[in-house]
Amino acid sequence: MSAAPNQPPYPSALAAWSSVIILMLAYVLSFIDRQILNLLVGPIQRDLAINDTQMSLLMGLSFALFYTVCGIPLGRLADTRSRRGLIAVGVLFWSAATAACGLAKSYGQFLIGRIGVGVGEAALSPAAYSLIADSFPAERRATAMSVYSMGVYLGSGLAFLLGGLVIRFAQQQGNVQLPVVGEVRPWQFIFLLLGVAGVLFTLLMLAVREPVRRGVSAGQAIPLAEVGRYLGSIRRTVIHHNLGFAGLALAGYGSSAWIPTFYIRTYGWDAGQVGVVYGSVVAVCGCLGILSGGRLADWLRRRGQDDANMRVGWYAAVGALPSVALFPLVNDPWLATALLVPSVFFLSMPFGVAPAAIQELMPNSMRGQASAIYLFVITLIGLGLGPTAVALVTDFVLGDPAALRYSLAGVSSLAVLSSIWLLGRGLAPYRASLGTLAQWSAAR
Repeated sequence: MSAAPNQPPYPSALAAWSSVIILMLAYVLSFIDRQILNLLVGPIQRDLAINDTQMSLLMGLSFALFYTVCGIPLGRLADTRSRRGLIAVGVLFWSAATAACGLAKSYGQFLIGRIGVGVGEAALSPAAYSLIADSFPAERRATAMSVYSMGVYLGSGLAFLLGGLVIRFAQQQGNVQLPVVGEVRPWQFIFLLLGVAGVLFTLLMLAVREPVRRGVSAGQAIPLAEVGRYLGSIRRTVIHHNLGFAGLALAGYGSSAWIPTFYIRTYGWDAGQVGVVYGSVVAVCGCLGILSGGRLADWLRRRGQDDANMRVGWYAAVGALPSVALFPLVNDPWLATALLVPSVFFLSMPFGVAPAAIQELMPNSMRGQASAIYLFVITLIGLGLGPTAVALVTDFVLGDPAALRYSLAGVSSLAVLSSIWLLGRGLAPYRASLGTLAQWSAAR
C-alpha cells in the first residue's frame, strides 16, 4: 500500500489485514464476555436473587463506568507505548475477571468481576484503532475499522447463541461437575470456559506486528494541556460526533440488553429459541451493516466527500428510526424479528466510521487519547445508561414487567432522534476541523 511522500510505506496488505483479523477476533472475544449476560438474565436473577434494575447494573453501569474511566489513561499509553503489548495485558486481565464471574456466589462478587472485565477491555480499542490507522491509508481506513468493529456483532451474536445453548443444556443436564472448582451452574460454566479461552487467545497476539507511527509528533508524549487545547479548538465537532454516536449506542445497547427478555415476556418464547434467532440476526445483519457503513464512507471519500465518516452516521440514524420505533410494538414475534433486521443493520452501520472519523481528525500523538474519550462517552451513555434507562422506565414509570415493549420503543426512539439532530448539525464543523488538523501539523 502506498504512503505519502517522506513517509515510510504502509505494511503489506497481508500483514495489515492479518493484524485486523486478529484484533477483530479479540473484539469478538471481548463482546462475548461483555454481552453473554443478556441471555442469562433469568438463571442469574434466580441464583443471585436480584431484580431488573440490579441486573441492568451488571449488564451496563458496573462495566461501563470502569471501562470508560480506565480507558483514558490507557489511551494515553497507546499513543506512546507498545500497542500490541497493551492489548495482550488487557486480554489476560478481562479473561481472569470473566472467570471470576463464573465463581461468584453473591451479587457483590459478580459486580466486582464485571468491574474487572471493564478495566481489562478498556485496553483494547484505543490501541487497536491507533494500530489500524497506521496500517492503512485514509481512503481505506473506514473499511479496515469496520472489519475490526465487526467483532461487536460477531461477539454479540455468538454470546446469544452460546447463551441459548447453555439454557438448553441446563434444561437437559443440570449442573456441571468440574475438577478443583466442584459443582457449578451452567451459566457459571460458560464464564469459566470463556476465561480460559481468553488466556489462550493471548498467544495469538504475538502474530500482530507494530506498524510505524505516522504524522507529525508521532509516538511523542504530548502534554495533556496541549491535547486539551487541540480538542477545545474542534470542540463543536467533538461534541456533535461523540454525543451523536452515543445516542445510537444507547439505542443499540439498551435494546440488545432487553430484547431476549422482551421475547420471553411478550411472546412466551424460551431463552434457547431467542438465543438462536436473535443471535443469528445480530451476527449476520450487524456484520453486514457495519461493513456496508465502512465501504460507503470510503466510496464517498474517494468522490470528494470530506465529511463521509460523519455523514454515514447520519444516514444510519435516519434509516434506523422507523424499525426501532415499531419492532417492539407488533403482536407477532416473527414480524418483530423481520423489523429487527433493518434495526440491527442501521444501528450497526456507524460504528466503524465513528472511530475512523477520530483518526482522521486527530494528530497521531493524540489518537489513542481521543479514541478513549470517544469510547468514554459512547460507553457511559450507551452501555452505562441504555440498559438501565429501559429498566427504570419499566420498573418505575410503567410499573409492569409486561410493559417492557413500550420502554424499548420509547427509549430507543428518543435516542435515535437525538442522534439525527446531533450528527446532522455536526457535518459542517467536521469539515472545518479537517482544516484545523492541517494547520496544527504545519505549525509543528
